[in-house]
Amino acid sequence: MKNVMHRTLLAGLPELGLELPQGASERLCDFGCAVVEQNKVMNLTAITEPEQVARLHLLDCLTVLKCADLAGKRLIDVGCGAGFPGVPLKIACPELKLTLLDSLGKRMNWLEATLPGLGVEAEYVTARAEEAVADRREQYDFATSRAVARLNILLELTAPYVKVGGCVLAMKGSAGREELAEAKNAIRQLGLKLEKAEVFPMDGTEHMVIVLRKVAPTPAKYPRRYAKIKQSPL
Repeated sequence: MKNVMHRTLLAGLPELGLELPQGASERLCDFGCAVVEQNKVMNLTAITEPEQVARLHLLDCLTVLKCADLAGKRLIDVGCGAGFPGVPLKIACPELKLTLLDSLGKRMNWLEATLPGLGVEAEYVTARAEEAVADRREQYDFATSRAVARLNILLELTAPYVKVGGCVLAMKGSAGREELAEAKNAIRQLGLKLEKAEVFPMDGTEHMVIVLRKVAPTPAKYPRRYAKIKQSPL
């Protein structure tokens, strides 16, 4: 499995114009294999074929590196799930200071037990995004998220973590443009400004990284309780 994953990963890196540090491609595939193995007993991913893991998890996560310089910065992965995109970003950019946040204790316990063996340092926070922000407000250079919620909902959960001058890096699929149009009000209310939306072709569809710069503090009333956010998105 790992050989196929590694070959696919190495073939895809030049298309993204990325070079990885020594040993990073091996460690990325070790992580990919660990996710697939753990998936047998825990629901982590629907993607388990080695080539698909390399393309739709590993390479997809690495597209963030084309949109932001993460070296030496603090990044929080909100709703990290199985560790995507935070863990691949940390492996590819070891100087990154990574916080993983998810509300599901079982997933977080697995990450905390697994990542040290892969040489991945991270801070682990088991909590809901709208609650954990209380003592982490505007402390991060970047907040990122993948496959968590529609953009107008996602931004209310991520923007409060980002300091003024930092960015929300939202990973989206083919509906990215539609969600961006829908989120105009949220962007304005939360103190954000669209900087760019980079599109990456991925397995016959478009994947997008939406970069939103924090230009003003997020009002203290955000984020609201999740039920309220979902009931009436910004």
